[in-house]
Amino acid sequence: MSLRDISLDDIESLAVGAWVLGTGGGGNPYLPLLNMRALYREGYRCQLMSSDDLADDDWVGTVANMGAPLVGQERLTDSLTLARAVTAMEKHIGKRFRALMSMEIGGANGVRPFMAAAHHKLPVIDSDTMGRAYPEAQMTSVAVGGLAPYPMTAVDVRGFESIVHRVPSWKWTERVGRKICVEYGSVAATCQPPRTGAEVKKWGIHGTTTKAIAIGAAVREAQRRHDDPIEAILKVEPGKLLYTGKVIDVARRATEGFLRGVVRFDGLDEWRGSAMTINFQNEWIVAWRDGQPVAMTPDLICVLDSVSGEAVGSETIRYGQRVTVIALPPPEVFLSERGLQHVGPRAFGYDLEFRSVFSS
Repeated sequence: MSLRDISLDDIESLAVGAWVLGTGGGGNPYLPLLNMRALYREGYRCQLMSSDDLADDDWVGTVANMGAPLVGQERLTDSLTLARAVTAMEKHIGKRFRALMSMEIGGANGVRPFMAAAHHKLPVIDSDTMGRAYPEAQMTSVAVGGLAPYPMTAVDVRGFESIVHRVPSWKWTERVGRKICVEYGSVAATCQPPRTGAEVKKWGIHGTTTKAIAIGAAVREAQRRHDDPIEAILKVEPGKLLYTGKVIDVARRATEGFLRGVVRFDGLDEWRGSAMTINFQNEWIVAWRDGQPVAMTPDLICVLDSVSGEAVGSETIRYGQRVTVIALPPPEVFLSERGLQHVGPRAFGYDLEFRSVFSS
């Protein structure tokens, strides 16, 4: 077995890269990054573990915050609260976890498992269940695989603890969990349905923490060298440049535990005279250029600050920002017919046949 020591510099890169993979959602990783800086100052350390090193009967805890990213900017989650969600799950199922894992590598949830892992002295598996960020519990590789959608624990900073013991489907996991989250104030720390080592190896999306660290390192190095950070991302990931423009309008509302809305752009440079609109539900879902859909889920739509190359989230995007929009390829599991039922444009209410940016 090989465990990789994760340095604080790795965490700094992870925060930048996970925000890019967040596709507008998953929450801004800056606050989890501050938590990790504090933990490392106090002597805590984390390690990364390949799923290949799991025994089939090992148990893995899947950690994530649930809620509206905008609320997460005001009601902060600390590392001990996340660790409590893990403890509650271990107590409920009567088993000790061998490791923890991200539910989604995108956004703050790409960093949060390390916050809990530091307290539990557990490694973090280099895999997740989305390969990006998505807003709902049924939008995961393990849901596509038909794995058990329960139990789930949800806790908050005031000491509340809830357990979703049994539900008939992943959509019910989402419905019940979201109700709890809304009652908590639209943000909760959760331990999602636990997975065996065999399940993680078969249905996990692998290498995603390493990918996020590589993206973040490329952006940070380009910033240091005053190089083009967008070009740096496209050198380490096989993405496509879609648009460059300026934000001219943002309409968003926090509702039912989500942040929903639309952002509009005016084109710059070679896209001058061209308009782009992106609809979002926490994450960027469909991008339209001059009224035509040009990118849609499960392709990753990433809105980046044109100067710094760092991601811009749906909760922080604002009038006047100059941004570059790129697309990154999705995990293969979401391109199957069943995968598209879970995360394709129709899963979000858009009557569009999925057409990938990368199919032509």
